[in-house]
Amino acid sequence: MTQQSRKALTPEVEAMIGVEGPVVECWGVVDKEYLRRFSQAVMDPDPRYWDPGFAASTHYGEIIAPPIMVSYMSGRLPPEEEDPITRAFKENPHSDGIGGVRRQGELPSIPTDLVRVLNAGNGLEIYKYPSIGDKIYFQNKYSDIRERVGRDGEAFLIVTRQTIFRNQRGEVLCITHASSIRR
Repeated sequence: MTQQSRKALTPEVEAMIGVEGPVVECWGVVDKEYLRRFSQAVMDPDPRYWDPGFAASTHYGEIIAPPIMVSYMSGRLPPEEEDPITRAFKENPHSDGIGGVRRQGELPSIPTDLVRVLNAGNGLEIYKYPSIGDKIYFQNKYSDIRERVGRDGEAFLIVTRQTIFRNQRGEVLCITHASSIRR
């Protein structure tokens, strides 16, 4: 059996649990054109997203958007704002386009020297479908950080980020949970 070399869940890392980012207003609103493009991109031809007659006959009574669409709206930027991925490549030509990219509403970095990041899974809680004209707001939070030990005896972290998406009335539309492994 290998001896664990060091602890990854330090008091400084553990203190990040519960840290929230600012509430951010997404650029634009849920509109028919963005909905059309999103539905085509994810290949979901559901008539609730585009057919007013069909949508009126459902229990929603109107055209709705897929709940996951709002999570993509968090990356929409006004045309005059510089793209954060482009900025990351200017600052570091060897960037992978993920690490070191600062997006709106971003949480502070986890104070660890574990720099390899792997996706550990995603979850989605759906509460209400977005409507055409909804203004979307979101807030990130570190909801959980756990330490595990790999087969090699080295400690690693599983970091879970929760993002709550609300509309202009403060109604929760959906909550995403994105976990990553830090090795």
